Amino acid sequence: MDAEAALDALGDATRRRIVEALRAGPMPVGALAAALPVGRPAVSKHLRVLEDAGLVEHRSVGTRNLYALAPDGLAAVQTWLAGQWDTALAAFAERAAEAAASERSAS
Repeated sequence: MDAEAALDALGDATRRRIVEALRAGPMPVGALAAALPVGRPAVSKHLRVLEDAGLVEHRSVGTRNLYALAPDGLAAVQTWLAGQWDTALAAFAERAAEAAASERSAS
């Protein structure tokens, strides 16, 4: 799973709406399209991008394709975000310690 591909895929508002809709459970393209301001062909293209990024998966049920969130689809994004957050918190803690030391030496 690639965080960059997932973040690129989620950079589009329509794809984010699709991911949000799929939180409720698997859905066919038609149901997704009905809830979005784009048609079925556009939704299918967005789903392909999300699937290529590892965020959604599909399975055929009879004549319908049901799309669902991939179980570990957001894991790489979560790991990337945690790393960014850890770096930011460490920098904040360092600056706070420096400020406290500076304040103590000034007193």
